[in-house]
Amino acid sequence: MKNEPTFKKRYEEEEEIKVLVDLARPLEGLIRNIGMHAGGILIAPGKLTDFCPLYCQPDQEDIAVSQFDKDDIESIGLIKFDFLGLRNLTILNLAVDYLRKFNDKKQAFNLTSIPLNDSNVYKILSNGNTIAIFQLESKGMQELLKRLKPNTFEEIIAALALYRPGPLESGMVDDFINRKNQKEIVDYFHPDLEDILKSTYGVIVYQEQVMLISQVIGGYSLGGADLLRRAMGKKKHEEMVKHRELFEQGAIKKGYSKKLAIKLFNLMEKFAGYGFNKSHSAAYALIAYQTAWLKVYHPAEFFSATISCDLDDTEKIKILYQDAKRNGLVILPPDINASFFRFEPLHDQYTNQGKPPRTIRYGLGAIKGAGHTVIHDILRIRKSGPFLNLFDFCRRTIKFVNRRTIEVLIKAGAFDSININRGALFFSVKIAMEAAEQAMRSVNQSSLFEDDSAKIFNEKLNDTVSWDRKTELIEEKSVLGYYFSGHLFDYWHDKIRKIVPVRLENLKYQTNSKLICGILINVRSIITKRGKIFLATLDDGSAQIEIAIFNELYEKNRTFLKEDQILIIQGRVLNDEYSNNIRFVPEKFYDFQLAREIRAKSLKIFVNSKIDVTHLKNLLNPFSGEFYTITVPVDLVYLNEKNCFICTIRLGDSWKVCIKDSLIKNLEKLDNCQGFEIIY
Repeated sequence: MKNEPTFKKRYEEEEEIKVLVDLARPLEGLIRNIGMHAGGILIAPGKLTDFCPLYCQPDQEDIAVSQFDKDDIESIGLIKFDFLGLRNLTILNLAVDYLRKFNDKKQAFNLTSIPLNDSNVYKILSNGNTIAIFQLESKGMQELLKRLKPNTFEEIIAALALYRPGPLESGMVDDFINRKNQKEIVDYFHPDLEDILKSTYGVIVYQEQVMLISQVIGGYSLGGADLLRRAMGKKKHEEMVKHRELFEQGAIKKGYSKKLAIKLFNLMEKFAGYGFNKSHSAAYALIAYQTAWLKVYHPAEFFSATISCDLDDTEKIKILYQDAKRNGLVILPPDINASFFRFEPLHDQYTNQGKPPRTIRYGLGAIKGAGHTVIHDILRIRKSGPFLNLFDFCRRTIKFVNRRTIEVLIKAGAFDSININRGALFFSVKIAMEAAEQAMRSVNQSSLFEDDSAKIFNEKLNDTVSWDRKTELIEEKSVLGYYFSGHLFDYWHDKIRKIVPVRLENLKYQTNSKLICGILINVRSIITKRGKIFLATLDDGSAQIEIAIFNELYEKNRTFLKEDQILIIQGRVLNDEYSNNIRFVPEKFYDFQLAREIRAKSLKIFVNSKIDVTHLKNLLNPFSGEFYTITVPVDLVYLNEKNCFICTIRLGDSWKVCIKDSLIKNLEKLDNCQGFEIIY
């Protein structure tokens, strides 16, 4: 209140504020609730109740919690250990299991035996190819590794310690990288500190370095050095004053100058607040190196294990799937007769001349809505033989699988190896399940004519309805989280590229471009200082770009901003020279239909002498200029029987037409029409 004049003024002048603050004051500093450390374990030489009071929550009476906090626990002499569980250890274990499972020579393989100086591993780290590599996969870390270009294990340890807000903001990271790349002179402050600071190019990165400096220069004991580390890390001013004096006295006593002692203590005090525990960073660096090594030398096993540990996170699977493809792996689609629950590397016919496999089979457990228990039941039943068709599948799994699960599997393409017509399969689920139920009932009752129960129903798919490619991909994305068997942009590619030729991957070279296009993947909103902003992700198969849309512009164009639809955006490309990134500033939005209408210059219709002119006239008339504001002239291009050009006739202005979908569909069905072309 003393430091906030406005708050103090309101307290003194407004009765309600004064009452509220006076009521709150007695509560200030009191324990609000009970918290429990996720992995903190106390160890005592005897019963814990001999050293501190315990507490049990009503719903967790088997879990005892100390009533003292972490600082009080340490002050009474108890030891607290933090036990950390890492998912990446499970990934490593599963990848090694895959290795050993399919290769007898790998039975004795152990990750601890791999060399820590493999140049191929450091190459992918230096290139920023670190998706799925423990602790190194964020964009910020990728940029740091590209600048640092690590070539020793020590530098991986340092990178993990440096990539935190404190070091990044203080300039430590720039100093480290510049000195590593010989752009700055390395300063060890004193020859006696070279061994301590050599691995970090004279930059104090680790807490252990602070402790060693205090021992070598300040004459501290090991225990005293740890107390100094704690005081610096927690910025305890009173203790720091005492330690400063002790450090200076110790340095002078050991023959060092007071000037050096003051300089070093100031540096240690500055960097200790950012200093990281090297032993912790080294353990993480080892896991990071091991995951990178597997990615280089056994990518199929590595990606299979990594994705299998994230089966419930479709967004993560998408990222890993795309990275696996970038690294040259082939991921085969989910298959009801070939897939297992997890993603698995294929080691048989896909292995080439003893080289590590680079093919993975999609896991059924990654399909949204299928249900893990149901998938295990399906796999158990499949052991008796492959599923022959949809009806056979339903008969054998009717006790465990419901209609929704089957529909989800069809959408994912899991039945493509049985029948590629997903639409026919989808619309046949009802009759297949009815046949299965009838067959199951007939097993338990005698039949008058002793017919085979499998012949009771005419097992024929409902192939009167099918899905086009667009529907297949949208349905596929609904259960996999992304387009797997193709890209939705391909559905529009040939038509849209005539309007917008620039690919998103080349946008940074097209700074004069006014139009971009792609599939709208998702739209999310964030609140900033400038108000509500919508972030739209556009994807054209070559690249993705995120576009910021202010709330007012979004509200005006929200009818165009629909997921899984083609979107054309008019705007400006801005190049950020510092970050080497591009930014697209949107101004107008169009769907494909509107963009086609606006951008079209004319319509050419190729016909021969057999064309029904009256039919053509009736077809064009509803789209003529008197009904539409956006119209284009029509050119009739006459061809002879051998499709050779005869002449072109431009129709009068009263026959200008608007390029609508319905017109295009009618032209496609027109007899003796050899085709048409929209000129942009």
